[in-house]
Parts: sequence; structure tokens; C-alpha cells
Amino acid sequence: MTADLFDGLEAAGPAREALAPGAVLLRGFAWPQQAELLAAIDTITAQASFRRMVTPGGHQMSVAMTNCGPVGWVTDRGGYRYDPIDPQSGQPWPAMPELFRELAETAAREAGFAGFAPDACLINRYEPGAKMSLHQDRDERDVGAPIVSVSLGLPATFLFGGLKRTDKTQRYRLVHGDVVVWGGPARLAFHGVASLADGEHALLGRRRINLTFRRAR
Repeated sequence: MTADLFDGLEAAGPAREALAPGAVLLRGFAWPQQAELLAAIDTITAQASFRRMVTPGGHQMSVAMTNCGPVGWVTDRGGYRYDPIDPQSGQPWPAMPELFRELAETAAREAGFAGFAPDACLINRYEPGAKMSLHQDRDERDVGAPIVSVSLGLPATFLFGGLKRTDKTQRYRLVHGDVVVWGGPARLAFHGVASLADGEHALLGRRRINLTFRRAR
């Protein structure tokens, strides 16, 4: 099944959809900047390539990752953490493009979180079969700032639960250009991505790219 180029404009629901108190799905919010976002991702990954990191337990992630910004999120046998240095190159992570920063700040403000100033952008590459298990984003020093997540490429099923891993999760179909923001009472909600279904996106082929903006320090 082909993922249409205009997936981000499909009438799948309201432009703004509440997932939970403090969590909002902004349908197609990043659509107008898609070309510039993809070009910036290519520039970043030419400097800091995608890699499949290893968890502290020795499991290799199915999602390939890289970062941009003053600090980047890394995982290895030593644990989860933010680091200003790319361990693969020994160099600082690429700078966060102003386009990225403005998109994250604007989306956060639209969701009710004015003043968001991200210093880390995780760039995740999903290919068919890749997934992200339920987890909390809690490696940041201050969890008062929201998370802003931008979807590009193939559609994905986003799982969003509560503050306990055992809480019921809701499933949301995210398409090219969708942005999810969660903070406040939802900041530590468990969330994940179901195994990515195969498909072909007009711009990204058999891939999904996810940009996740955080205030890490």
C-alpha cells in the first residue's frame, strides 16, 4: 500500500485533537515546512549518521537514531544520558537548525506551553518492523518543559498511556506532518510506537522520520 504524498492533509480528524490533559495532537502542523525539514535532516545526518544504539541491558534498538543541538540523547552499556559529544565521531553534535527550533517553539505554544526552548532534538529513523516500546521521557533534568514530536514519512501508530506502564494505552495514527505535544500532567505519560507497517511514502520511501524536541538541561 502506498502512503500518499498528501497524507498530512487527509481529513482524519480535527486539526487539533486532545489526547489527555496536557497532551495535544496537531494534525498537519509541520506540513508547510516539509521540504525544508527534510533538507535539514539530510545535512545533519551527513555529519552525524544514523546508528542503532544499544540499551544498558545489551539490546540493540530497532530504531536508528542521531541528534542535533547542544546535547544529544545516547544509550549504551553505561546507561541513558544526554551528552554534548557524539560518541561515534568524538565531535559535538550538529547545531540545531533555527527552522527546527522555531517549529518546536511554535507547536509548544499552540499546545499551551509558551516559552519552550529546546536544547536537544532526537532524530529517529523507523523502517518497516521497527518500533519503540512503551517508555517515559525522564532523562531530562527538568520535566517541567513539554516534549514536541514531529512525524514525517510513513504513517505510524502512536501509543499513548498514563503515568503507569500498566495503564491503558490509546492508539493514534500519525501521518506526515503531524505534531504531538505533551507536558504538564501528561509529561511523564508512557508512550511508544507500534511496529511500523510497510509502505512507500512519496518523499521518504519505506521510512518514517521522527523529530523529538526536549529541554534536557
